[in-house]
Amino acid sequence: MLRRPTYPESLETRKKIEEHINELLEMDVIRKIGHNKIVEITTPILITWHYGKSRVCGDFRALNSYTKADRYPIPRIPHALYKLEKAKYITKMDCMKGFHQNAIKPNYMKLLRMICYMGIYEYTRMPFGIKNAPAHFQKMMDTIFQEEILEGWMVVYIYDIIITQRHGKPMFSILTEY
Repeated sequence: MLRRPTYPESLETRKKIEEHINELLEMDVIRKIGHNKIVEITTPILITWHYGKSRVCGDFRALNSYTKADRYPIPRIPHALYKLEKAKYITKMDCMKGFHQNAIKPNYMKLLRMICYMGIYEYTRMPFGIKNAPAHFQKMMDTIFQEEILEGWMVVYIYDIIITQRHGKPMFSILTEY
């Protein structure tokens, strides 16, 4: 059984976790489940980075230790930068809440549960913190944008999309296509 106790958290952290959980509920990324279910659960972790931005993800270390790694290649940053060197214009887009764009198969949802003082929640969309989420998302994006990547004017790095323009079609017309 993959079970983790809840971590002690400050009132400030608790408030931020609550905000994130409410946002994830509103976006249908998670759903609340009953307390009487036998569950394999983890606890939420608040990840904070520059400018005070944060996100919540589950502590999936135990699950990840049992997960066979997906060896799909993630692009190397120097190769991506090389493709940008001759660009006249560069546009960067971010797939908002990228991993959450992927639905989880119902039989895997039971492995993606977390508990906090607000209750027990189950992910219905791909959460952050899963070992193979980056490789899975990269594979999906490479498939969707295969033609553009091969033509050399688009670079995809997980959930970041970079469109380059050396000449020709105005950038605005390229962006309106996507």
